[in-house]
Amino acid sequence: MRSAIACSSTDKDVSMKSTEHIGREMAMALIQPKAQSFLKERMGVNVQKEDRGGRCMVFEPTERLHLGAEAEVWKGTWFGRPAVRKQRRPRSWRHPNLDHRLGVRRMISEARLLIRTRKAGLSVPSVWDLDYEGGQLIIEHLNGRPLIDVLNDETTTAPRAESVLRKVGAAVRALHRMATTHGDLSSNNILIEDEEVHLIDFGLASVEYDVERFGIDLHVLDEILGASHPQWEGGIDWVIEGYLAAEDELGPPQVLQGGAVPTANEVHTRLVDIRTRVRYHG
Repeated sequence: MRSAIACSSTDKDVSMKSTEHIGREMAMALIQPKAQSFLKERMGVNVQKEDRGGRCMVFEPTERLHLGAEAEVWKGTWFGRPAVRKQRRPRSWRHPNLDHRLGVRRMISEARLLIRTRKAGLSVPSVWDLDYEGGQLIIEHLNGRPLIDVLNDETTTAPRAESVLRKVGAAVRALHRMATTHGDLSSNNILIEDEEVHLIDFGLASVEYDVERFGIDLHVLDEILGASHPQWEGGIDWVIEGYLAAEDELGPPQVLQGGAVPTANEVHTRLVDIRTRVRYHG
């Protein structure tokens, strides 16, 4: 028997779409097996609004993680499970209709890429719910420390920093082999949990086949490491070592539906070229 749950005041005017753009069967197939039985029961819960019949997201916020120009990010629970809510913020300088269309497009793109990479075995948050009309995305909350905290921790030794950054390079290469660039590879968007690397915040991610875009992805991380973590001089070299080693272990990337993905060596060569251009024009 399905239960009726009243929405919180923060969700009062939100209508739930519940990953309908990908279909529930596909969404269920991509969720961790241990969570499937829970979600099969909960995904179909009849959630009643206080003022009229309908469905809404059941998310209880506990802590605001980030307030940016594009979105407000909250930590909380979704049906009792640790979750993160990403709420799109309207841009007042845009025409409302254009802003809404762009916001919907970006949010659906982010959800699809998270589902796609999760299905391929990458450690990224699971997508649990999506309300693209209300501009809300509910995803799994992953444990771990931001890379920025790990690298700035005075107790972090050089061998530990090297190990972590090599694993970061391997994780980025795994993402790139799927013809996907992250778009914002800062040390805030990489979580370290023991020996595992999680990639988060796919708001600027996109499907790409141009080697330039992959080189720029690494260059963003290169600039972040140099500016925010100068104590680890040459840290990007450890990232590159892990990036190239992942390719040696996995073999050449597969030719995907959109074409051939640039090899790790090709991306590294382009990164060197981008660095040269930046220095020249700087």
